[in-house]
Amino acid sequence: MRDNGDLRGQGQFPATRWSLIVAARSAVPEERQRALEVLTAAYWKPVYKYIRLRWEKDNEQAQDLTQDFFLRILEKEFLARYDPQRARLRTFLRVCVDHLIANEGKAARRLKRGGDVQILPLDFESAEGELRQIEIPSPDSMEDFFEREWVRSVFSLSLERLRQECEQRGKQTHFRLLEFYDIDEADKELTYEQVGQRFELKTSDVTNYLAYARREFRRIVLEELREMTASEDEFRREARTLLGIDTP
Repeated sequence: MRDNGDLRGQGQFPATRWSLIVAARSAVPEERQRALEVLTAAYWKPVYKYIRLRWEKDNEQAQDLTQDFFLRILEKEFLARYDPQRARLRTFLRVCVDHLIANEGKAARRLKRGGDVQILPLDFESAEGELRQIEIPSPDSMEDFFEREWVRSVFSLSLERLRQECEQRGKQTHFRLLEFYDIDEADKELTYEQVGQRFELKTSDVTNYLAYARREFRRIVLEELREMTASEDEFRREARTLLGIDTP
């Protein structure tokens, strides 16, 4: 994505709405299920790719281990050991993946127990396709790789949500401009005038439409981060990492 000041500038943080960790530890099945959905959406691809590359597992092994990892989050005590003051949630989850692999024999037996094992609807084929398009990271850079893939996942989720919201509001052109200028052609020095000619828009419309789409994208990213972080401090740190947003 094009590094644009409109995306990385100062902005207001959304108010706290929901605690991921509290929900994951809840005795209420519906709340734990919601926590599982949020964690899975943001982390399953980074986890799968990390297992494939860091632990050199084949496709089927990595799929089984990824499934097992996220199903274990449904267990109420899974996040009991997590302390937001000691590590970011994504760091804690990556360490938990390493622990899972170290106990791979137990995990494999659990997965083969039978009909009581729930299978999550994850598109592993798309993850494999993405792996084929990247340069394989060195073994000593796997932590950075996991972080980059997490960032990619958050942005992908946010972009898809923006697309849906723009369609609902009749602002498909706003989204198409963002996708074209900030993503597809991000490495090219295009002027707003050139973009306007391509989309048959006035230059001022290009400016306004992009400003709207970038503002909404930033809002969505912050809302996604709000749900998938465990504390106010972690939320602010992750927002700073992804969007360059800081507060006094």
